[in-house]
Amino acid sequence: MSSAPTPEQRATYREVLSDRRFRLLFVTRILTVSADSLRIVTLSTLVFAATGSPLFGALAFGIGFLPQVAGSLLLGALADRARPRRVITVGYGIQCAAAAVMGATHLSVAAVLFLIAAVAFTTPAVSGASNRLIAERLTGDAYVLGRSLSNMSVSAAQLAGLAAGGAAVGFLGPQRALLVSAGVYLTAAAAVRLQLPYLPPAQQTAGHEAPQTNGSLLRLSWSGNTKLLAEPRVRSLLFAQWVPPALVAGAESLVVPFTSGHGMPAGSAGLLLACLPLGMFVGDLAIGRFLRPAARERLVVPLIVVLGLPLVGFALEPSRVVGAALLLVSGTGFAYALGLQRPFLEAVPEARRGQAFALLTAGLMSVQGVGPVLFGAVAEFTGSGDAMALAGLATVCMAAWLAIK
Repeated sequence: MSSAPTPEQRATYREVLSDRRFRLLFVTRILTVSADSLRIVTLSTLVFAATGSPLFGALAFGIGFLPQVAGSLLLGALADRARPRRVITVGYGIQCAAAAVMGATHLSVAAVLFLIAAVAFTTPAVSGASNRLIAERLTGDAYVLGRSLSNMSVSAAQLAGLAAGGAAVGFLGPQRALLVSAGVYLTAAAAVRLQLPYLPPAQQTAGHEAPQTNGSLLRLSWSGNTKLLAEPRVRSLLFAQWVPPALVAGAESLVVPFTSGHGMPAGSAGLLLACLPLGMFVGDLAIGRFLRPAARERLVVPLIVVLGLPLVGFALEPSRVVGAALLLVSGTGFAYALGLQRPFLEAVPEARRGQAFALLTAGLMSVQGVGPVLFGAVAEFTGSGDAMALAGLATVCMAAWLAIK
């Protein structure tokens, strides 16, 4: 994918972390991701225990993803039109209240699923406001490294939250574990409310867009997303950040059937599943730390190939060790996204950055729910290993498409 030349000046992680506002958003993001993961594990356990249905347990695990598309389409403009401290604090407060209600009461399964979906509806506006603040605070290569740190911390926080969720359910029971997650959300909300300045909305700092801000929130959100998707450059950058992770998520969702179907020892699925986020951490650290900005952008297509090509090896029914190595290498390819951060930031209008980040996040979360469904259906006819290989091949094809853009 071609892009304008970028300066060769390289930032450091220390410089990025020295910014107080970034540190606040960074730490509170780690807290809420950990709380999200803890809540997901707890609710999946609670719903499965109440129903005995794998389907309902899976719905509790993934129902928080798809409503984010609707949230972005209908509320995405909030990220630019409201004061960011208010949006983020209220968003975290809603998460806290929902977890507290589910932990303190015995809701029906239908009510639990509805509540999770309703809370997810607000997530894009919160993430959009937070990412907009980071984009305003960090410039040039510092912004790219800020995104790199966020990616690595999210991976670590997800692993920590999933592990803590299992331990909390075992020691406290599902209801009390939900109250723990509510406490974490409350801590994040209080930190933002007390330490983030009362900054103005983006629309007040971008006067050239001010005449276009009249109208209802729903209409502005819909029209803003329509304008973003109508711009070819923005649209291609969104697809480049959405599609490869969705394809890899499809392959990742088949790891459990693959290990079970090939008679691997107990615990093999957990080992293999841990390799992707580990590879992602290593890739982001190496690419962010040692390569200059222009080099990262030149490596977008090759790194997408690295993301997909190892998965093709699952068609050969590899052993547990080889499969773990393939997934580890594949995970490093996620660093391709670092080369897209600056072009995406430059492609969207400054006064609509928050909404653009909301759309990016909502689309990314939602399409990762589509990939498992698609390749799970393929696996019914081809077998899990072949379906994983097809997901990898599709990722390589996506790289080829981007190379000619």
